[in-house]
Amino acid sequence: MQRLNVTIDSNSGFCFGVVYAIQMAEDILDEQGYLYCLGDIVHNDEEIERLQQRGLRIIDHEQFKELQNEAVLIRAHGEPPETYQTALNNNLTLIDASCPVVLKLQNRIKTSYDKDDQIFIYGKHGHAEVLGLLGQTNNKAVVFESIDELLQHKLPSKITLYSQTTKSTDSFYNIKSQLETKGFEVEANDTICRQVSNRDKELRKFAAQFDKIVFVSGTKSSNGRVLYQVCKNTNPNTYFISKADELRPEWFNAGDTVGICGATSTPMWLMEQVRDALLQE
Repeated sequence: MQRLNVTIDSNSGFCFGVVYAIQMAEDILDEQGYLYCLGDIVHNDEEIERLQQRGLRIIDHEQFKELQNEAVLIRAHGEPPETYQTALNNNLTLIDASCPVVLKLQNRIKTSYDKDDQIFIYGKHGHAEVLGLLGQTNNKAVVFESIDELLQHKLPSKITLYSQTTKSTDSFYNIKSQLETKGFEVEANDTICRQVSNRDKELRKFAAQFDKIVFVSGTKSSNGRVLYQVCKNTNPNTYFISKADELRPEWFNAGDTVGICGATSTPMWLMEQVRDALLQE
Protein backbone atom coordinates (compact mmCIF):
# COMPACT_ATOMS: atom_id res chain seq x y z
CA MET A 1 0.00 0.00 0.00
CA GLN A 2 2.73 2.40 -0.99
CA ARG A 3 2.60 5.77 -2.74
CA LEU A 4 -0.67 6.80 -1.15
CA ASN A 5 -1.46 10.35 -0.10
CA VAL A 6 -3.10 10.00 3.30
CA THR A 7 -4.93 12.66 5.36
CA ILE A 8 -6.65 12.30 8.76
CA ASP A 9 -9.81 14.34 9.30
CA SER A 10 -8.94 16.87 12.00
CA ASN A 11 -12.62 17.05 13.06
CA SER A 12 -12.92 13.31 13.69
CA GLY A 13 -12.24 11.57 16.95
CA PHE A 14 -13.56 11.90 20.47
CA CYS A 15 -16.22 14.46 21.30
CA PHE A 16 -15.45 16.60 24.36
CA GLY A 17 -17.69 14.45 26.61
CA VAL A 18 -15.67 11.32 25.86
CA VAL A 19 -12.37 13.21 26.21
CA TYR A 20 -13.50 14.39 29.65
CA ALA A 21 -14.50 10.88 30.80
CA ILE A 22 -11.27 9.26 29.62
CA GLN A 23 -9.11 11.97 31.18
CA MET A 24 -10.88 11.43 34.50
CA ALA A 25 -10.35 7.67 34.23
CA GLU A 26 -6.66 8.03 33.37
CA ASP A 27 -6.05 10.44 36.25
CA ILE A 28 -7.51 7.97 38.77
CA LEU A 29 -5.75 5.00 37.18
CA ASP A 30 -2.47 6.90 37.58
CA GLU A 31 -3.27 7.44 41.28
CA GLN A 32 -4.61 4.06 42.40
CA GLY A 33 -3.89 1.58 39.62
CA TYR A 34 -7.46 0.44 39.04
CA LEU A 35 -10.95 1.87 38.58
CA TYR A 36 -14.41 0.42 38.08
CA CYS A 37 -16.47 1.79 35.18
CA LEU A 38 -20.20 1.21 34.79
CA GLY A 39 -20.55 0.06 31.17
CA ASP A 40 -18.12 0.58 28.30
CA ILE A 41 -16.48 3.98 28.78
CA VAL A 42 -16.58 4.41 24.99
CA HIS A 43 -17.94 2.25 22.17
CA ASN A 44 -14.52 1.33 20.84
CA ASP A 45 -12.95 -2.03 21.68
CA GLU A 46 -9.40 -0.90 20.95
CA GLU A 47 -9.62 2.05 23.36
CA ILE A 48 -11.28 -0.09 26.02
CA GLU A 49 -8.51 -2.68 25.73
CA ARG A 50 -5.90 0.08 26.16
CA LEU A 51 -7.60 1.34 29.32
CA GLN A 52 -8.17 -2.16 30.70
CA GLN A 53 -4.44 -2.80 30.41
CA ARG A 54 -3.98 0.25 32.63
CA GLY A 55 -6.43 -1.12 35.22
CA LEU A 56 -9.93 -0.12 34.12
CA ARG A 57 -12.52 -2.68 35.23
CA ILE A 58 -15.73 -2.62 33.17
CA ILE A 59 -18.81 -3.80 35.09
CA ASP A 60 -22.49 -4.08 34.18
CA HIS A 61 -25.46 -2.97 36.27
CA GLU A 62 -25.88 -6.35 37.96
CA GLN A 63 -22.26 -6.34 39.09
CA PHE A 64 -22.67 -2.72 40.16
CA LYS A 65 -25.52 -3.70 42.50
CA GLU A 66 -23.24 -6.20 44.23
CA LEU A 67 -20.25 -3.86 44.58
CA GLN A 68 -19.49 -2.29 47.96
CA ASN A 69 -17.15 0.47 49.21
CA GLU A 70 -15.50 1.23 45.86
CA ALA A 71 -15.20 4.14 43.43
CA VAL A 72 -17.10 3.78 40.15
CA LEU A 73 -16.88 5.97 37.05
CA ILE A 74 -20.13 7.09 35.42
CA ARG A 75 -19.39 7.46 31.70
CA ALA A 76 -20.41 10.33 29.43
CA HIS A 77 -23.77 8.73 28.52
CA GLY A 78 -25.17 9.46 32.00
CA GLU A 79 -27.26 7.25 34.29
CA PRO A 80 -30.83 7.09 35.64
CA PRO A 81 -31.61 8.13 39.25
CA GLU A 82 -31.70 4.53 40.48
CA THR A 83 -27.96 4.21 39.82
CA TYR A 84 -27.26 7.03 42.26
CA GLN A 85 -29.57 5.44 44.85
CA THR A 86 -27.72 2.13 44.53
CA ALA A 87 -24.43 3.97 45.09
CA LEU A 88 -25.79 5.46 48.33
CA ASN A 89 -27.03 2.07 49.52
CA ASN A 90 -23.70 0.35 48.75
CA ASN A 91 -21.37 3.10 49.97
CA LEU A 92 -20.00 3.61 46.47
CA THR A 93 -18.19 6.78 45.44
CA LEU A 94 -19.38 7.87 42.02
CA ILE A 95 -16.93 9.68 39.78
CA ASP A 96 -19.47 11.33 37.52
CA ALA A 97 -18.18 11.95 34.00
CA SER A 98 -21.66 12.44 32.55
CA CYS A 99 -21.47 14.78 29.58
CA PRO A 100 -22.76 18.29 30.49
CA VAL A 101 -25.01 18.24 27.42
CA VAL A 102 -26.57 14.97 28.62
CA LEU A 103 -27.00 16.29 32.17
CA LYS A 104 -28.77 19.39 30.85
CA LEU A 105 -31.12 17.18 28.86
CA GLN A 106 -31.81 14.94 31.87
CA ASN A 107 -32.71 17.98 33.97
CA ARG A 108 -35.05 19.38 31.31
CA ILE A 109 -36.83 16.04 30.91
CA LYS A 110 -37.20 15.73 34.69
CA THR A 111 -38.74 19.24 34.82
CA SER A 112 -41.18 18.32 32.02
CA TYR A 113 -42.10 15.08 33.76
CA ASP A 114 -42.77 16.92 37.03
CA LYS A 115 -45.22 19.12 35.07
CA ASP A 116 -47.03 15.99 33.81
CA ASP A 117 -46.04 16.66 30.19
CA GLN A 118 -46.54 13.84 27.67
CA ILE A 119 -42.88 13.15 26.83
CA PHE A 120 -41.64 11.51 23.63
CA ILE A 121 -37.92 10.90 23.10
CA TYR A 122 -36.39 10.51 19.64
CA GLY A 123 -33.60 8.02 20.27
CA LYS A 124 -32.30 4.48 20.03
CA HIS A 125 -34.06 1.85 22.12
CA GLY A 126 -31.76 0.46 24.82
CA HIS A 127 -29.01 3.04 24.29
CA ALA A 128 -27.22 3.95 27.53
CA GLU A 129 -28.04 7.64 27.22
CA VAL A 130 -31.70 6.93 26.44
CA LEU A 131 -32.01 4.65 29.50
CA GLY A 132 -30.71 7.54 31.61
CA LEU A 133 -33.29 9.87 30.07
CA LEU A 134 -36.11 7.39 30.61
CA GLY A 135 -35.11 7.14 34.24
CA GLN A 136 -35.98 10.81 34.73
CA THR A 137 -39.60 9.89 33.92
CA ASN A 138 -39.86 6.65 35.93
CA ASN A 139 -39.66 4.97 32.52
CA LYS A 140 -43.00 6.50 31.44
CA ALA A 141 -41.75 8.51 28.46
CA VAL A 142 -42.14 6.98 24.99
CA VAL A 143 -38.96 6.30 23.01
CA PHE A 144 -39.16 6.08 19.21
CA GLU A 145 -36.63 5.72 16.41
CA SER A 146 -38.67 7.04 13.47
CA ILE A 147 -41.80 9.03 12.69
CA ASP A 148 -43.48 5.82 11.50
CA GLU A 149 -42.85 4.16 14.86
CA LEU A 150 -44.10 7.24 16.72
CA LEU A 151 -47.35 7.34 14.76
CA GLN A 152 -48.12 3.78 15.81
CA HIS A 153 -48.76 5.15 19.32
CA LYS A 154 -51.99 6.80 20.42
CA LEU A 155 -50.73 10.35 20.64
CA PRO A 156 -52.06 13.21 22.78
CA SER A 157 -52.98 16.50 21.12
CA LYS A 158 -49.93 18.15 22.73
CA ILE A 159 -46.56 16.42 22.48
CA THR A 160 -43.43 17.35 24.40
CA LEU A 161 -40.59 16.27 22.12
CA TYR A 162 -37.01 15.56 23.14
CA SER A 163 -34.08 13.87 21.42
CA GLN A 164 -31.05 11.82 22.28
CA THR A 165 -28.13 14.27 22.14
CA THR A 166 -26.41 12.54 19.21
CA LYS A 167 -29.36 12.48 16.80
CA SER A 168 -29.51 14.50 13.58
CA THR A 169 -30.97 17.99 13.97
CA ASP A 170 -32.49 17.73 10.47
CA SER A 171 -34.32 14.53 11.43
CA PHE A 172 -35.50 16.03 14.73
CA TYR A 173 -37.03 19.08 13.09
CA ASN A 174 -38.47 16.99 10.27
CA ILE A 175 -40.33 14.91 12.87
CA LYS A 176 -41.60 18.10 14.52
CA SER A 177 -42.79 19.43 11.17
CA GLN A 178 -44.57 16.20 10.23
CA LEU A 179 -46.38 16.09 13.57
CA GLU A 180 -47.51 19.72 13.21
CA THR A 181 -48.72 19.00 9.67
CA LYS A 182 -50.92 16.27 11.16
CA GLY A 183 -52.42 18.77 13.61
CA PHE A 184 -50.45 18.02 16.78
CA GLU A 185 -49.19 20.79 19.03
CA VAL A 186 -45.47 20.14 19.53
CA GLU A 187 -43.19 21.58 22.17
CA ALA A 188 -39.80 20.73 20.67
CA ASN A 189 -36.84 20.83 23.06
CA ASP A 190 -33.65 20.89 21.02
CA THR A 191 -30.79 19.71 23.24
CA ILE A 192 -28.87 17.96 20.45
CA CYS A 193 -25.10 18.29 20.76
CA ARG A 194 -23.92 20.42 17.85
CA GLN A 195 -20.38 19.06 18.06
CA VAL A 196 -21.82 15.66 17.19
CA SER A 197 -24.75 16.61 14.95
CA ASN A 198 -22.60 18.86 12.74
CA ARG A 199 -20.22 16.01 12.02
CA ASP A 200 -22.34 14.68 9.20
CA LYS A 201 -22.04 17.96 7.26
CA GLU A 202 -18.30 18.15 7.96
CA LEU A 203 -17.82 14.54 6.87
CA ARG A 204 -19.64 15.06 3.59
CA LYS A 205 -17.18 17.82 2.71
CA PHE A 206 -14.25 15.69 3.84
CA ALA A 207 -15.30 12.49 2.04
CA ALA A 208 -15.81 14.31 -1.26
CA GLN A 209 -12.15 15.39 -1.39
CA PHE A 210 -10.54 11.93 -1.70
CA ASP A 211 -10.36 8.93 -4.01
CA LYS A 212 -10.90 6.54 -1.08
CA ILE A 213 -12.17 6.92 2.49
CA VAL A 214 -11.26 4.69 5.42
CA PHE A 215 -13.79 5.05 8.22
CA VAL A 216 -12.50 3.83 11.58
CA SER A 217 -15.01 2.93 14.29
CA GLY A 218 -15.96 0.34 16.86
CA THR A 219 -18.69 -2.04 15.73
CA LYS A 220 -20.79 -1.17 18.83
CA SER A 221 -20.94 2.55 18.01
CA SER A 222 -24.34 3.64 16.69
CA ASN A 223 -22.81 7.03 15.92
CA GLY A 224 -20.15 5.21 13.90
CA ARG A 225 -22.70 3.35 11.79
CA VAL A 226 -24.55 6.57 11.01
CA LEU A 227 -21.42 8.56 10.11
CA TYR A 228 -20.00 5.70 8.04
CA GLN A 229 -23.19 5.75 5.96
CA VAL A 230 -22.83 9.52 5.54
CA CYS A 231 -19.35 8.96 4.09
CA LYS A 232 -20.47 6.02 1.95
CA ASN A 233 -23.34 8.03 0.47
CA THR A 234 -20.93 10.84 -0.40
CA ASN A 235 -18.04 8.66 -1.57
CA PRO A 236 -18.93 5.07 -2.61
CA ASN A 237 -15.26 4.11 -2.19
CA THR A 238 -15.60 4.19 1.61
CA TYR A 239 -14.39 1.27 3.73
CA PHE A 240 -15.31 0.51 7.37
CA ILE A 241 -12.63 -0.90 9.67
CA SER A 242 -12.19 -1.23 13.43
CA LYS A 243 -8.38 -1.40 13.39
CA ALA A 244 -5.41 -1.22 11.04
CA ASP A 245 -5.19 -5.02 10.66
CA GLU A 246 -8.45 -4.96 8.70
CA LEU A 247 -7.03 -2.85 5.84
CA ARG A 248 -6.91 -4.64 2.48
CA PRO A 249 -4.29 -3.74 -0.21
CA GLU A 250 -6.78 -4.41 -3.02
CA TRP A 251 -8.85 -1.42 -1.91
CA PHE A 252 -6.16 1.01 -3.09
CA ASN A 253 -4.26 1.99 -6.21
CA ALA A 254 -0.87 3.67 -6.36
CA GLY A 255 -1.25 7.43 -6.10
CA ASP A 256 -4.69 7.33 -4.48
CA THR A 257 -5.64 10.14 -2.15
CA VAL A 258 -7.02 8.55 1.02
CA GLY A 259 -9.00 10.25 3.78
CA ILE A 260 -9.18 8.71 7.25
CA CYS A 261 -12.06 9.66 9.54
CA GLY A 262 -14.04 8.17 12.40
CA ALA A 263 -16.83 8.30 14.94
CA THR A 264 -17.08 10.43 18.08
CA SER A 265 -15.90 7.30 19.91
CA THR A 266 -12.81 6.72 17.74
CA PRO A 267 -9.48 7.69 19.37
CA MET A 268 -7.04 9.75 17.34
CA TRP A 269 -4.22 7.29 18.12
CA LEU A 270 -6.17 4.56 16.32
CA MET A 271 -6.64 6.69 13.19
CA GLU A 272 -2.91 7.47 13.33
CA GLN A 273 -2.16 3.74 13.41
CA VAL A 274 -4.29 3.30 10.29
CA ARG A 275 -2.46 6.16 8.58
CA ASP A 276 0.92 4.63 9.44
CA ALA A 277 -0.18 1.24 8.08
CA LEU A 278 -1.30 2.84 4.81
CA LEU A 279 2.02 4.65 4.40
CA GLN A 280 4.15 1.53 4.96
CA GLU A 281 5.78 0.12 1.91
